[in-house]
Amino acid sequence: MSAVESTTDMDIFKRLEEEKAPQLIFSGEYTKAMDQNFHKDHLACHHCDKKLVACRYILKEEQPYCIPCYQEQFAHNCEECKKAIGPDYKDLSYKDRHWHEFCFKCCECGKSLVDQAFAPKNDQIYCSDCHDNKFAARCDGCGEPFRGGDEKLGTEGMKKFEYKGKQWHEDCFCCMICKDPIRNKSFIPRDNEVVCVPCYEDQFAQKCSKCSGVINKGGVAYKNMPWHRECFVCTNCNKELAKEKFTSREDKPYCAECYGQLFAKKCCRCEQPISGFGGTKFISFEDRHWHSDCFVCHKCEQSMVGKGFLLNDGHVVCPDCGRQ
Repeated sequence: MSAVESTTDMDIFKRLEEEKAPQLIFSGEYTKAMDQNFHKDHLACHHCDKKLVACRYILKEEQPYCIPCYQEQFAHNCEECKKAIGPDYKDLSYKDRHWHEFCFKCCECGKSLVDQAFAPKNDQIYCSDCHDNKFAARCDGCGEPFRGGDEKLGTEGMKKFEYKGKQWHEDCFCCMICKDPIRNKSFIPRDNEVVCVPCYEDQFAQKCSKCSGVINKGGVAYKNMPWHRECFVCTNCNKELAKEKFTSREDKPYCAECYGQLFAKKCCRCEQPISGFGGTKFISFEDRHWHSDCFVCHKCEQSMVGKGFLLNDGHVVCPDCGRQ
């Protein structure tokens, strides 16, 4: 037969206490917290067992903690003053770093950064103005920094123009002549400066000797003078001379045909101009002129170049024909 085990009320309460099981509350004195009822002696700090009746406490992971234990176990230390950020203060955080609300300020000017734009640098935090003044790149024109924008204020950062290792604010990147900002216009470098296209064309560009217009491309030069290809033409017939044989008279260009017709000597035999183009040889005698190929005996037509000749009624004849 099995022995019968007897259990007293004290044994039951002892077992319930050991198992942390809910206990009946017979007393009229109890306290209510966390939507539960507690014996007054049982509402205690989860860490130090300090009684919490009529005391402030904080829940962490559904467990109550007295204020000192909560600060010791869970509160962050302020980056500025190194003190714990207790429950009575706002905890401002940025990238796992924490500050009291009144400690979150610019390390340079001391301005509060609560609800303000800020920038970290070398483990310090700066307001936008101090950060830009201390670290931002500066304009090679005015020397002022390039300031960033502020999303909260809806402002954009400054535009930066870069050229040949230098940088400018949008309004500082200007033409060296008219001083107007270049912005999105074309420009031309000049003596380590920049010049807008209209100013460059007016001040520095080559201009056609005929029409005085700017030569942008396809120009030709003659006697150290620039011309548009379409402007460099024969003075007489207006034929373009860029790819033609030509010469000049009184500093005016002429094509070979017009020059020959207007100014060249005429051959006494064929009456065509003796232009001299292409190495053409000619013979002259007493203000009369012949092409080398035309300097022949008037009767037998043998060449008289380098030979003795006679004039017969104004015609060149060889000695044999002259004796006939």
